[in-house]
Amino acid sequence: MKQTYNVNICRQEPLPSPQEVKSELPISSEMSENVFAWRKSIENILSGTDKRLMIITGPCSIDNLDASMEYADKLAKLSQKVSDKIFIIQRAYFEKPRTIIGWKGLIYDPDLDGSCKIENGLRMARKFLLGLAEKGLPAATEMLEPMVPQYIADLISWGAIGARTTESQTHRQMASGLSMPTGFKNTTDGDIQVAIEAIKAAAHKHIFLGVIDDGRMGTFHTSGNKFCHLVLRGGSGGPNYGSEYIAFARELMKKAGISPAIIIDCSHGNSLKKPELQHIPFRDAIKQISAGETAIKGLMLESYLKAGRQDVKPGSPVVPGLSITDACISWEETETLIREAHANLK
Repeated sequence: MKQTYNVNICRQEPLPSPQEVKSELPISSEMSENVFAWRKSIENILSGTDKRLMIITGPCSIDNLDASMEYADKLAKLSQKVSDKIFIIQRAYFEKPRTIIGWKGLIYDPDLDGSCKIENGLRMARKFLLGLAEKGLPAATEMLEPMVPQYIADLISWGAIGARTTESQTHRQMASGLSMPTGFKNTTDGDIQVAIEAIKAAAHKHIFLGVIDDGRMGTFHTSGNKFCHLVLRGGSGGPNYGSEYIAFARELMKKAGISPAIIIDCSHGNSLKKPELQHIPFRDAIKQISAGETAIKGLMLESYLKAGRQDVKPGSPVVPGLSITDACISWEETETLIREAHANLK
């Protein structure tokens, strides 16, 4: 009899169920109340009843828990000083979408050596999110693998669907069931319409397959996510943060029956993939908001303790606080930009 099943599978390993991991690393009642309140604040900012600006900032990817927590300490202190005008959320990205190959993130390869100890990665991600919650910091992450939210979503205040997955039916369905406001990025070529269609799709009810808390496969019936919104991140054609792009996106959203709510990602295409240029879209957006633009609800920065990036090489030490994926701006520049925004916002 010819083998027709698992022909290309070399090995299978069981994982603990989401219920087991969450029982081992539980969210406290106080944390639960805070996450609920943070999500409501984000919803109010998106709807316009809270006039503050969201700023989502942090490492391109979480690679070193100690360095990322040191960053969180600094961000928590700054957040308290600017909270009257700015609502700060820390990036806690554990999964990295790859066009070809490369390190896929802390959840997939927590030891950075190709050993891919996913069970450890899931626990490390949850521990880090618990640490952020203890510091009073809301967390943002990109939702990539549809099973991962079952392990960590109770600690996430803002979610993102990335440029490579915005067009995916699987991710639109998943977003319709997520418990937090979720931003859809424009595609890598800069297409905004695809993201707007995704927002509309995620607002509707869906039924899809997934892993339920006890580890069994099941069907998920969603009510639709009413707080999905647009993230402009530029594209292969160049940046799309300028006032003309905001006006265009605003009108497209209105025609689609969507309340205009836009976050500008200052990295990727909007900085021409040069971290030292992130300040340009950031400052431009602050000027637009100060001039009366109400559709811009938030900004995103890729920022770490040190500026730049590094490659992970076997046998060579990794410099803590220096990105191993996309290059970031330094903490010092991040603080300067956020304080400057606070001073310039009305």
